[in-house]
Amino acid sequence: CGKTTLLNIISGLITPSEGRVLFNGDDVTHRPTAERNIAQVFQFPVIYDTMTVAQNLAFPLRNRNVPNVEVEKRVAEVARMLDLTPIMGKRARGLTADVKQKVSLGRGLVRPDVNAILFDEPLTVIDPHLKWQLRSKLKELHRQLNLTMVYVTHDQTEALTFADKVVVMYEGEVVQIGTPEELFERPAHTFVGYFIGSPGMNVAPVALTGNRARLGTQEIPLAQSYGGLPSGAKIELGIRPEFIRVSSNGRGVAGRVLRVDDVGRYRVVKLDLDGHAFSAIASEDAEIGGDRANVVLDPRNIHIYADGRLVEGKPLAAGAA
Repeated sequence: CGKTTLLNIISGLITPSEGRVLFNGDDVTHRPTAERNIAQVFQFPVIYDTMTVAQNLAFPLRNRNVPNVEVEKRVAEVARMLDLTPIMGKRARGLTADVKQKVSLGRGLVRPDVNAILFDEPLTVIDPHLKWQLRSKLKELHRQLNLTMVYVTHDQTEALTFADKVVVMYEGEVVQIGTPEELFERPAHTFVGYFIGSPGMNVAPVALTGNRARLGTQEIPLAQSYGGLPSGAKIELGIRPEFIRVSSNGRGVAGRVLRVDDVGRYRVVKLDLDGHAFSAIASEDAEIGGDRANVVLDPRNIHIYADGRLVEGKPLAAGAA
């Protein structure tokens, strides 16, 4: 989708065909990587096998003629943060892949004066438990040093737990920038709705008339009215499973229960609504009997999309239904 390409444009490894790259308002689009003062951590370890762990961590500083006292201080700080202190004297050649990647992370973090640190899926080779620890430590370091960190990942959990702002890319284009809450509550593109959240947002084609959406043969009320939609556009309704309630009183849209997955704190109800697959979140004690059900879609949390992009509606007048 272009995540790594964008990272390489920021670092100067690739020159963009159009547009500019600004660091604090300073145009660096045509400056070489060496002049951008960035650190980059790649998906797989990039370290010197013949050097010790300590020498690898110190290399970026020594390469810039940082005084020895400062080098030793920074290397010791980063080693403590990444739990590398016990192996500082070991040569990198004999280390496991995940430990090598920790050293590679340390090399990116050791310089306190960088404009930005770029991470390209750096935790791919790290085991899941250590991943969680390292994410927490990177976030802690971000708070301490207030450095700009650009972190590329395809893991939505990693993005949502790690980032202050998330940039979602799809087919080489940025489709939304926002906080994790903004991406969850108001996806600007159907891909964002599908990708962010588990289960992802339900998306189905509908026909619109004012503040009514027709799904197959059934009508769904909306909280806004829609008009002037692009001619020939694919119109879709999107709603997250959290905002669909399985009804026991016959209200709402009639559907068929395909299966119920118990995931501990709640259940995920898989439904067929007029030939379209939907998921709904139900509490553990919700009564779901037989294979027929009615579901109520919360109008306030229904989004309308034209060719995948969010469409703004007009709020209904007071008393309208």
